[in-house]
Amino acid sequence: MNSLVAQAALITVTNAATGAPLADAVVEVSVADGAQPDATSSVEVFQRNATFHPHVSAVPVGTRVTFPNRDTSRHHVYSFSPTGVFDLNLYRQETPPPVHFNKAGVAVIGCNIHDDMQAFIVISNAGYRGVTDQNGKVNLEQLPPGEHRLRVWHTRLEASHQQWWDAPDPISADDQRAVSLTLTVPPEPASQPSSLQQRFNRAMTE
Repeated sequence: MNSLVAQAALITVTNAATGAPLADAVVEVSVADGAQPDATSSVEVFQRNATFHPHVSAVPVGTRVTFPNRDTSRHHVYSFSPTGVFDLNLYRQETPPPVHFNKAGVAVIGCNIHDDMQAFIVISNAGYRGVTDQNGKVNLEQLPPGEHRLRVWHTRLEASHQQWWDAPDPISADDQRAVSLTLTVPPEPASQPSSLQQRFNRAMTE
């Protein structure tokens, strides 16, 4: 009995210095004929516990992104990145209109009230894209036959957040590829809770 099995390219991304898997790496594949799967036209990057979720998104050019606030405190979301400059002034329950990202690049998102809040939106004109999981892995399904360009992005590649790693060899539809990235930016130190948050945490455990 014959059956059709969907093929998927499996890419694993690790830290060259430690061998540890790298989560939140964006992998994109550009195919020679320019064919693209159905694109998502709108996504959310929401705020909860003074943190953006997800931390890293990969979206096609033309995507509209909304920034709903699911905290009890106000946020002021903005980006100065050339790929999409915007400024969403203080808001809490009401969600501002979506931001339209119509230019490829990396948008670094911040909050003008909470300096340690940061997110990244990679706007891609490649046909196929994905974000690695906690094991540093991502499956790219339904790649067409042939050899295609592969490149990888990570927040710690360099300080401007605009640099990509380009694979020296093309990737095929059922390839299993290990990518080892040399990182030049140190990891962010863990943020310490405020004194009020510390008192709240202690009260919850007593």
